[in-house]
Amino acid sequence: MAFDREDTQFLVVINEEQQYSIWPEFKAVPLGWSAVGAAASKADCLAYIEAHWTDMRPASLREAMRA
Repeated sequence: MAFDREDTQFLVVINEEQQYSIWPEFKAVPLGWSAVGAAASKADCLAYIEAHWTDMRPASLREAMRA
């Protein structure tokens, strides 16, 4: 499987709830998700997510809690 291979390039993807994941570069990004930045190693993508996804709550929950 592509997720287990160290030589696979990945994209960081984000959905409308501002949740992050990684996706193999060679596969089409699933509906509802958008790529963030360029393809990189799995480790680099996970580091990006670690640095940028600081609040794990979905965006709709964060918004509801502010109201």
